[in-house]
Amino acid sequence: MPVSPQSKLTLICVLVTILLDMLGYGIILPVLPQLIKQLTGGGLAEAAVIGGWLVFAYSLMQFMFGPGLGNLSDRFGRRPIILIALAGLTIDYTIMGFANSLVLLFIGHTIAGISGASVATATAYIADITSKEKRAQRFGLIGAAVGLGFIIGPVVGGLLGELGPRWPFYAAAILAASNLLFGFFVLPESLALDKRRKFNIRRANPFGALWSLSRNPLVLWLLAALGLFLLASQSFPSVWNFFTIEVLNFSSSQIGIALGAFGLGFALSQALLISPVIKLIGEWPTVLLGMGAATIALVGTAFIHSEIALYGFLVFGSLAGLAGPAINSLMSRQVPDDAQGELQGAINATNSLAAILGPLLATQLFRFFTQAEKDAPGYFPGAPFLGAGILVVAAALVFIYTVRRFDLSHRPSVAKTAHVHETAQPGQQQMPPHEGK
Repeated sequence: MPVSPQSKLTLICVLVTILLDMLGYGIILPVLPQLIKQLTGGGLAEAAVIGGWLVFAYSLMQFMFGPGLGNLSDRFGRRPIILIALAGLTIDYTIMGFANSLVLLFIGHTIAGISGASVATATAYIADITSKEKRAQRFGLIGAAVGLGFIIGPVVGGLLGELGPRWPFYAAAILAASNLLFGFFVLPESLALDKRRKFNIRRANPFGALWSLSRNPLVLWLLAALGLFLLASQSFPSVWNFFTIEVLNFSSSQIGIALGAFGLGFALSQALLISPVIKLIGEWPTVLLGMGAATIALVGTAFIHSEIALYGFLVFGSLAGLAGPAINSLMSRQVPDDAQGELQGAINATNSLAAILGPLLATQLFRFFTQAEKDAPGYFPGAPFLGAGILVVAAALVFIYTVRRFDLSHRPSVAKTAHVHETAQPGQQQMPPHEGK
């Protein structure tokens, strides 16, 4: 029997859905190279190239389909979109577990990319059931759920991988199916019928979603700052293992422990620190605090030569988790209730675009500065992290410009629904009424 949308149990249900979703994805990471090698008969280098294209396909699908699912959730509600996405993940992991060719592996990962947009819809769900003042804290809980999934998943996947490279995929399929049943019987709908709007195909593609946000310059500028920050964040998952092997001669277990420690710190910062920090200094200073911590972590990591220094900068890196939920909350409070799905779809598209471009940029920089290219100025394996630090500085400058231009320190939130916009004061930047309302 579904619970009330305003019940605390509902929040727990959504967070469990996200946790299990990320746990299922994390489980397959340790054994994916082994499965690729088994299917191709090639070596690790070839498997890495194919793995990169799998990430590209996954991220591209999230970029293309995220806004569409967000818009569909604004029209038909959050619950059916979340359930459809979970069904897609169940199918994906099953296909990949039984795949006997690379074609099936790519088909499965493509389905996973499309279905992975459920996190954006779940974020819109939480925005529906949360007051504007508490959204930053609850967006932080989403980040914590994602982080915990990535901490636990690889560990479980590595242990299951001892039985064979396909066992983690079977486990992920079972988790996704259990999550689907859990949501079907427990999760209520969060978006009331009077807050829904007609589906518009022009806004259901990633560029259409961004175009619709262009009519709200404040949100668009905030999204630009977030996009630069997300692009910089891709350096860690893209080259971390290569960098630590090159500089510190890390083993695979040391790499996993370091990533687990970072993920745990990142999750704790979003779950425990975001609310008191925002209460103490406010939302936009919290964004700058997170970006400042990220800059220190990235630039410092680029020049490390010891394991102690590495872990020291990982502490600063975990504090970077403060920036995302705070800037997401700022954007969420500037759009009406019937556009939360569209906003989260656009954010998901921005994140996916960063995931498409970031790994390519980071790995190319690492290769260029470690392979003695004749045009390279010198040997510098930390180049991807230094470049990422520069990107975070650029993101902070864009954000500071936005804060000053739109006077965010004194700016009120928009009205709850689009039809209230008629009473907006002249010069107040708000989303225009949606078609069909």
